[in-house]
Amino acid sequence: MKVIKITAIWCSACLIMNKIWKEILKKYDIETIELDLDMDEEEVKKYNPGSILPVFIFEKDGVEIKRIVGEAKELELIKIIEELGFYEKSN
Repeated sequence: MKVIKITAIWCSACLIMNKIWKEILKKYDIETIELDLDMDEEEVKKYNPGSILPVFIFEKDGVEIKRIVGEAKELELIKIIEELGFYEKSN
């Protein structure tokens, strides 16, 4: 399972979520592909992100199983991550 994270450098919500996502990645083993709306335009088109950023697309075997659009609180993201079967890193 992996997460495609679509952001933009001009997006203030993305900057907030980048900080939260970095904290989550310290705790959970999640393969993440990061795409910039403007810099990776052709690749981003495949995911049809819409006009609200950031977008987190959870994929399993190439199939989208969950999408989070816009800002979310860290605890909300953790709940979704755990529901989808991601586990905390072992020390």
